Amino acid sequence: MTTISNLDVFSELESNVRSYCRAWPAVFERASGSRLWDENGKQYIDFFAGAGALNYGHNPPEMKRALIEYIDSDGILHSLDMATAAKREFLKRFESVILRPRGLRYKVQFPGPTGTNAVEAALKLARKVSGRETVIAFNNGFHGMTLGALAVTSNPGKRQGAGVPLTNAVSVPFDGELGPDVDTIAALEAQLFSGGELEGSAAVIVETVQGEGGINVASIEWLQRLAELCSRHGLLLIVDDIQAGCGRTGPFFSFEAAGIEPDIVLLSKSISGIGLPLALVLLRPELDAWAPGEHNGTFRGNNAAFVAGTAALERWRDNALTHEVERKADRVREELSAIAAQYEQLRASVRSCGLLQGLHTPLPGVAAAITAAAFDRGLLMETSGADDDVAKVMPALTIPDDDLERGLEILNESVPAALSTAG
Repeated sequence: MTTISNLDVFSELESNVRSYCRAWPAVFERASGSRLWDENGKQYIDFFAGAGALNYGHNPPEMKRALIEYIDSDGILHSLDMATAAKREFLKRFESVILRPRGLRYKVQFPGPTGTNAVEAALKLARKVSGRETVIAFNNGFHGMTLGALAVTSNPGKRQGAGVPLTNAVSVPFDGELGPDVDTIAALEAQLFSGGELEGSAAVIVETVQGEGGINVASIEWLQRLAELCSRHGLLLIVDDIQAGCGRTGPFFSFEAAGIEPDIVLLSKSISGIGLPLALVLLRPELDAWAPGEHNGTFRGNNAAFVAGTAALERWRDNALTHEVERKADRVREELSAIAAQYEQLRASVRSCGLLQGLHTPLPGVAAAITAAAFDRGLLMETSGADDDVAKVMPALTIPDDDLERGLEILNESVPAALSTAG
């Protein structure tokens, strides 16, 4: 029998659906903070952060320590939705550190371990409570890969894998999508009364920052008007904070600056603090119309994630992390702006909100060439946007300043290399 080694094992044994390992042809072995090492000892700076699942970096010490101690004490790991001490501590801390200081009254549902599980639960609940079927989403939005979540995701490349019609959802223009002179909230309201498919809708689902869609940032005024429209017309407002939440934009929730209170909020990715699967649906108490077991899942009680997540929430007892994010975001924005100005042939613009930033270029293939050149030089970053036209910068919120500066230096080196490659 022939032995399969190195990277060949993945092409031989793993499905063609794999993606990140194609862009980053290395076998990663260990990680700490904002650095990873492959099995050959090469070091990489991380401007990817697990697609937003590692807001506190790799293996944050206090979360790792809490998890090791819990496992070493034979703490229960699998429990479905049974009551456990780990879940109780997570709920208590989430209420005391996150909800109560913000004046938010939400029940917490654990729908399953991933973000798309949270989206599915929210869509089901909105339809159950309202008695209506259609959910309004936004162009360039991304909400997950299961069928319900995919129906409210607009990316054609993602949708084509469904194999069946994706129904009961309508996509409309996002803030600024049609230019500064087009009021997309007024256009949406007009559609609600046009006798078309938006009439009698159940809910609106929105990302305040469309991370996968190209780092499109909704303005505070636009979000406020959207919330007011939903309230006035009896539509439930669902904010998908799976990537933009847990501090990615500065505050814990990405919608805090707008002063709105969504009916339903979705969290996943970094809520466990250490990259373990966990998802939450936050819902106004009066919307909690579920019958016991009406939405469930074998892994909806991830106690290891509860333990690490409880430790992670300690970082939010004050505003120190928010201020840290804001300071680092200013530095990233400054550097991206300098790159855009230096390389006029990029025709680049900077898109940013907190530590979710990127360089948009209309030149085909150049953003991907930048990320490839960055990888060769020891920096992990990805593209976003329907046309992969944004080189995305998304480091851990806690990235040390020297790692941030080194990553930005590599990014700067990668732009001329990408331009020369692209011709």
